Amino acid sequence: MKPRKLAIHAKTQTALLALIMMLIGQTALAHNKVVVIPMAGDDIPAISHPVATTVTNSIGMQFNELPAGSFTMGSPVNEPGRYGVESEHMVTLTKAFKMQITEVTNAQWNDVIVDSALGANPSTSNPGDNTHPVENVNWYDALYFANRLSLDEGRSVCYTFSGVSGTPGSGAFAITTVSQNTSCTGYRLATEAEWEYAARAGTTKAYANPIMFDDSDTQTNDGFNRNLHAMGWYSYNDEMENASGVTAYGQGTKPVAQKQANSWGLYDMHGNVFEWNWDAYEPYSGDVTDPSGPASGDDRVIRGGAWNSIARATRSGYRNNYFLSSRANHIGFRLVLSHVQ
Repeated sequence: MKPRKLAIHAKTQTALLALIMMLIGQTALAHNKVVVIPMAGDDIPAISHPVATTVTNSIGMQFNELPAGSFTMGSPVNEPGRYGVESEHMVTLTKAFKMQITEVTNAQWNDVIVDSALGANPSTSNPGDNTHPVENVNWYDALYFANRLSLDEGRSVCYTFSGVSGTPGSGAFAITTVSQNTSCTGYRLATEAEWEYAARAGTTKAYANPIMFDDSDTQTNDGFNRNLHAMGWYSYNDEMENASGVTAYGQGTKPVAQKQANSWGLYDMHGNVFEWNWDAYEPYSGDVTDPSGPASGDDRVIRGGAWNSIARATRSGYRNNYFLSSRANHIGFRLVLSHVQ
């Protein structure tokens, strides 16, 4: 005898879903997890993620500790929107590190640079809003900010400079030579491998949703993508209306942490602004342990996509590069604290 299919009324389905979500919430609380509930009007599924060890620094920046581990970096050949420079390879990170949970904001830049009369705020997208990520920074600006914050907190700096010229955040700020101190206790940029490891947070799909929508009706090129919409700001949801039909945000950067975090509690790893990485840009070279990128190079890696990016340019495996002295209103950064902390 064939088993009979059970027909469930729509109201019953709704009630069952509510019961399941309640049980998920209770289980999450019992196991020290945070349940993220979507805001009204957002087409975002509720998720849960483990509570990470969070460190808050002197100016309120928060960092989540990420465990050491191995992952497949790059993207599979059948991933829609994939580029040829994303060849898959195994990466092992032998040391835990702390990743800033948001991009560096205008407020944080001002605390360290502007209020100390060291430079100007370079942002051109939303310069007057402290909750937006700082942007229009070049690679040198990001390194200078990291060193200055390290000094303010009595930490050893991660970068040694020579030939510093110009004013941070203003005009043609540049540094002739930069070297990295790998045993530093201060702040730094993530390596490209650390960045993708953090962005994926244990996932293997194009976007890091712990709960994914069906990919069959989503766009990975220049259309709307439901998985991406849940987690990031990009060209197709750049000008966003709230549940009441009122435009909440115009074009440009958006306040940080308004979308869904990934499973490691990191926000805006897809979209909002591209993020500078430490590495110079070069092809992948196969399986590797603790890669730190080439020692020099004028083109530096940027990751994550931005508010004006198409969907395929915000995927976890997407990589691009920018000249290290260049600026754009869609490029910012976030910081890392090394394993020694």
